[in-house]
Amino acid sequence: MVTIDVGGVADEYMLHLLLKRELRFPDFYGMNWDAFWDSITGLVQIPDHLRFPGWDQLVVVVPRGATKLQEALDRYREVYRPQFVAEYGQG
Repeated sequence: MVTIDVGGVADEYMLHLLLKRELRFPDFYGMNWDAFWDSITGLVQIPDHLRFPGWDQLVVVVPRGATKLQEALDRYREVYRPQFVAEYGQG
């Protein structure tokens, strides 16, 4: 399991920077949701389990980013890896 604390994220750009670092995306990562999808489906192998403490804060501060991230990960699970778990945790 990889834990990515999103509680201190202030905007979508910062969210993409955090995801890029924690999921080890390539330097040319495009910092947008299309690039996020391309990265998780073809450029990197993401762990079987991701945990996101601070999710409640992210939803308030960066609602679009939280929605886009959750939609992408849900779609990833449905299309590619049914065993994948994303945990949108407390804290």
